[in-house]
Amino acid sequence: MQFRPKAIRLDKTRRVLEIPWDDGMSSEYGWDGLRAACPCASCRGGHENMGSIPDKSVFSLTPVQSFALERVEIAGNYALQLHWSDGHKSGIYSWEYLRALQLPDAEDCQEA
Repeated sequence: MQFRPKAIRLDKTRRVLEIPWDDGMSSEYGWDGLRAACPCASCRGGHENMGSIPDKSVFSLTPVQSFALERVEIAGNYALQLHWSDGHKSGIYSWEYLRALQLPDAEDCQEA
């Protein structure tokens, strides 16, 4: 089943992307983890390393450099394109990819 966001909120104070899903699930994604999980070919080290399921270990890594998430755009009917403070914007985060990200913090994914 394909889940879709009911809303998309960028909380710049807390540095999280909030998505309440149409099935009642609510997710929060920390910016550093989202940047580390960027699905673009450049961040993954080439097309051969890209996959539909994200590497969950990115949320346990200490970021080398922290970037601000400046803008979020809808990409078609299936994904988000994130615009970072360093100009990076080539990662397309599909709904499936975002739902597969399991963050370690207890508050990150909750039943509504």
